[in-house]
Amino acid sequence: MRGRSGPCLVAAPLCALMAALFAAEASGAVRSVETVGMTVSDVDRSAAFFTEVLGFARVADREVSGPGLERLQGLFGARARVVTLRLGEELLELTEYLAPQGRPIPSVWRSHDRWFQHIAIVVSDMAEAFTRLRSAGVRFVSTGPQRLPDWNPAAGGIEAFYFKDPDGHVLEVIAFPAGKGDPRWRQARGRLFLGIDHTAIVVEDTAASLSFYGRTLGMRVAGESENHGVEQEHLNGVFGARLRITALRASKGPGVELLEYLAPSDGHPYPPDSRSADLWHWQVRMESDAVEEDARAARKAGGSWISPGEVTLPDGGLGFRLGALLRDPDGHAVLLSE
Repeated sequence: MRGRSGPCLVAAPLCALMAALFAAEASGAVRSVETVGMTVSDVDRSAAFFTEVLGFARVADREVSGPGLERLQGLFGARARVVTLRLGEELLELTEYLAPQGRPIPSVWRSHDRWFQHIAIVVSDMAEAFTRLRSAGVRFVSTGPQRLPDWNPAAGGIEAFYFKDPDGHVLEVIAFPAGKGDPRWRQARGRLFLGIDHTAIVVEDTAASLSFYGRTLGMRVAGESENHGVEQEHLNGVFGARLRITALRASKGPGVELLEYLAPSDGHPYPPDSRSADLWHWQVRMESDAVEEDARAARKAGGSWISPGEVTLPDGGLGFRLGALLRDPDGHAVLLSE
């Protein structure tokens, strides 16, 4: 979680790369971030949690199978139920694999491990949101809501809280003060939960991730900061946390936020045997005008295939006709669709 754009606080070579990305509009590759998706163990339970506790609305419920799904997700014999939810202008996809079934999220995993990903849900009133979450009995990651200190020009005054959904996925609620965040977050109109500001991923090397998401996929840098201190430690649940945070945006949809832990340095890598059916699997779907070209460029920028190349989905059951699923340099899944 970060604020708006600010002066470059990082090493000179990285500053030069970031400056180039700031100067260029996101063009060509990714036109929008369409959805953020997660794998769940019981889609009815998860949909109830997001709609009843967090204010999402159900917009689609479909069961999909067949060779297109198998090839796209790299899962032989795949059959899945996908429920799409909306909050404000953003979409969240919940996928339960009826076959094959994946593994649960290990309880020992931590916020600075590179498997980590979450969505940040914007709220109009942090105290009221926290009361709602306490009443729902959520499991805490943070010790409680944290207000980031004013000495941090990019993030000062932002309030945030991490917690877990029924499967153990980490979620964040975030409240922006005046002058930070998208202006539409201050148009609550009586609503408590407003939309998804971004999805955050832990990365090993910000420069490598900027090459993948920025130079290759065309996302632009929208803000950056370096966060540390007792508030950040209690927010992430990581003693001694010091993070380099870089916010990326396409022309439409939630952002992608890069979290590089400068300390501590003992975060575990993304499990190499991960599959889409495992409950720690998230995927960000990005709309592209040239899936084949962009997927191959992403591989050259450190990505790797999950699908065996580009996959045609003739029935349109997933909402697009052509897709390619890849992992970024740290293992996070990106679905390019056309």
